[in-house]
Amino acid sequence: MLPGPFQVARALAATRILDTADLDAALEILHRDPVANAFVATRVEAVGLDPWRLGGEMWGWYDQDGQLESLCYAGANLVLVNAGPEAVRAFAERARRQGRRCSSIVGPAEPTAALWALLERSWGTPREVRAHQPLLSTTEPATEVAPDPLVRRVRKNEIETLMPACVAMFTEEVGISPLAGDGGLLYQARVAELVAGGRSFARFSEDGEVVFKAEIGAVTAGACQIQGVWVAPEHRGRRLSETGMAAVLDFALREVAPVVSLYVNDFNVRARAAYHRVGFREVGAFMSVLF
Repeated sequence: MLPGPFQVARALAATRILDTADLDAALEILHRDPVANAFVATRVEAVGLDPWRLGGEMWGWYDQDGQLESLCYAGANLVLVNAGPEAVRAFAERARRQGRRCSSIVGPAEPTAALWALLERSWGTPREVRAHQPLLSTTEPATEVAPDPLVRRVRKNEIETLMPACVAMFTEEVGISPLAGDGGLLYQARVAELVAGGRSFARFSEDGEVVFKAEIGAVTAGACQIQGVWVAPEHRGRRLSETGMAAVLDFALREVAPVVSLYVNDFNVRARAAYHRVGFREVGAFMSVLF
C-alpha cells in the first residue's frame, strides 16, 4: 500500500540534507557501530559532509524530539545508517522522488530489505539482489593459520601489474567490468589511492604476476574493512587466501585499527570457511541490490 499525501509530507519533513554544521552529530551516530558503518564513516571522517567532497549527499532523519537519529549516504551507493522503520520510510520517499542515481544499495540487511521493498516498484528490476551477506570481524590475529611471509604492500611502481588482478576480482565479484563507462578512470584512481596509502597488499610470483591480493578499503579510528580478496585461478586450492588473509589481518591490527571486518556473499562457501579458519566471526549481515 502506497503512503498517502499526509504520510509523504511528514516523512519528507523529518529528513534533510546535512551540512558541515551537522558533522559532530553525524559522527556520533556513525561511531555507534564502527564495524557496520565503516564504509560511510571513513568517508565522513576524511572529508566531512560537504556533498562535493563526500561524493554524494548525506541525508539525516530526525525523531519527534528533533534529534538526529539516522543517516543515509546517497552517492554512488545508497547506504543506510542506524535506520529504524520510520527512518527507512522517510529515506525511501526521498530516494523515490529523486530517482535512482546510485549503482547499488548496500547496508545492514533488515533495513536495506525494507528500503528496497519500498523502492522496487519505482526503481525497476535490479541486475542482482544479494539478500544475505554475512558481516565478519575479529580483534585478534590468526592462530590456526600462519601468515604468508611473501604477502607485502604493493609498491607504486607495481600498479600496472596489479590492475589486471583488480579488474578480474571486481568482474568476478560484481558481474560487470570496472572499466565500463569511463574506461576505468575512476577505478584506476581508486586502486592507485589504496596503493599510495599503503593499504594494498599482494603476493607476487617469481615472474612478477599477482598470486594473491587484498586491500584495506574503509579505515576509521575504530575499525577497518578488508575488501577485494582474490587469488589467481591457477593458484586456487592451495589455501593461499587463508595465509594471505592472515598476513593482511596482521598488518591491519598492528598498524590500522583494533577491529578488522569484511563481508562476504553467503553462497561463497569456500571463502566463508577460509575466513572462519583465519579467525573471523559473524557479527551481522549486509544486503546489496546491484543495478
